[in-house]
Amino acid sequence: MRKSSLKREVVLGKHSISVQSGPFAVFLKIKRLALSLLADPPLPPGPLTHLGRLESSEGQREDETDCPSPLSCWNRSPPEPSAVLRDGVRRCLQMHSEQTVRILHAKVAQKSYGSEKRFFCPPPCVYLMGPGWRLKPQQGQANESGEAGCTVCGYMGLDGGSAETQKLSFEEPPDSREFGCAKALYISDSDKRKHFRLVLKLVLRGGQELGTFHSRLIKVISKPSQKKQSLKNTDLCISSGSKVSLFNRLRSQTVSTRYLSVEGGAFIASARQWAAFTLHLADDCCSRGEFPLREGYVRYGSLVQLVCTVTGITLPPMIIRKVAKQCALLDVDEPISQLHKCALQFPGGGPGGGTYLCLAMEKIVQFQASPCPKEANRALLNDSSCWTIIGTESVEFSFSTSLACTQEPVTPVPLISTLELSGGGDVATLELLGENFHAGLKVWFGDVEAETMYRSPRSLVCVVPDVAAFGSAWRWLRTPITVPVSLVRADGLLYSSAFSFTYTPEQSGRPPPSGAPELPPNADALLESIHHEFTRTNFHLFIQS
Repeated sequence: MRKSSLKREVVLGKHSISVQSGPFAVFLKIKRLALSLLADPPLPPGPLTHLGRLESSEGQREDETDCPSPLSCWNRSPPEPSAVLRDGVRRCLQMHSEQTVRILHAKVAQKSYGSEKRFFCPPPCVYLMGPGWRLKPQQGQANESGEAGCTVCGYMGLDGGSAETQKLSFEEPPDSREFGCAKALYISDSDKRKHFRLVLKLVLRGGQELGTFHSRLIKVISKPSQKKQSLKNTDLCISSGSKVSLFNRLRSQTVSTRYLSVEGGAFIASARQWAAFTLHLADDCCSRGEFPLREGYVRYGSLVQLVCTVTGITLPPMIIRKVAKQCALLDVDEPISQLHKCALQFPGGGPGGGTYLCLAMEKIVQFQASPCPKEANRALLNDSSCWTIIGTESVEFSFSTSLACTQEPVTPVPLISTLELSGGGDVATLELLGENFHAGLKVWFGDVEAETMYRSPRSLVCVVPDVAAFGSAWRWLRTPITVPVSLVRADGLLYSSAFSFTYTPEQSGRPPPSGAPELPPNADALLESIHHEFTRTNFHLFIQS
């Protein structure tokens, strides 16, 4: 996000604002009055204006109470975070003490009938990421010994009051992400819902609840469709740019399931954990690593490329083929559907049926197919080169408990999806759109708290702090300043986000001419106070409108 430049500009220090009439004109008059007061000899103490007073005596405060100024009628006061809280937020941002919970799961789940148990495949996974999991907890939290390793245990089940839950035992793979997997979850035919969510409950050692986290919606299907897929049923089709998982199940045995994954910078067939890949429609004329935005659904016969969502490692472009009765169908171009059997053919395979992506135990190899003797448009495959494709979803919850002074759960974790900037120059408001917002949240730009207004569980509005809050040389700022946008709960719990805000200097800003008189030392403080009160007033006008 960038603070936008406006066409008509009046320079105020290093920034410029658009001025025509209304409140902006009032602000400029106040500014001129303030500058004239600074240039004149000091006057005897008196109630000049509450905007210009940074320090007041008790007598002056009483005068202000008896005769409040027009701007003092607002109920909200400027945010004045304590130095301890601000230092704590700054320390959290510098130490990167965030804790992230990532839930990875399939988009669809096949229903079980009767006494059978069709476990979700691929199984839902939970990753605990971030250095905050290994920091020594503050006083009053669990694991007082500060021992290394994961300090939580998890329980996963279905929402809606289902009693079936599975305990997750977190282990540490080579990439230092705590990993847990629920391999025994299923949905029975007695559950008539068409959609459901997974529920993850995390508990700290000692019994303190960390929070309850929910997955994305999962669609329930009876069985994979064997008919030609129609684009009318788009929720089962797989589009370009979506996330997918590939797994291979030899002789339909659950114990022999292997998942396409990445480990140590190489593709493997893992029996323990799976990876999500972005499925791109590739182009023959594009160079390696470039993926043009091509909208639409992926069809059999298309040239595609798989990119690991975590490492960014890619497989070479391959042609995706439909599989039926252990044969690759070379003339099918229908849309790909969830839980379809498919094969990935390397282009230019030479004579015969071509070469296909295949597994050999944990290794990924190439398999040379042979032409079908009865049908020319088919190629004979082996079991290890037949893959099942399914769409995946993921959701991440990030927070930092190092500042929290309470043992309340961290959930619900607010999730920011979009930022919308209104205004520009010296008066700008930022609307945060997302979910799980509440009135106890404050928006922070770096280590600076912003005046925040709660609108709804999906909307927060705040005043963009002046760039002066981030440095003393704000008048002649020449380089952009980028600060992270985060949320802080009333008890000090910090929720980080993937968003940042960039202050961009206006090109019209110029240092004062050499012959101009210097302003008194307190000029910056007075102008900053005037700017803050003016911005706060216009923020309330914006909210009311």
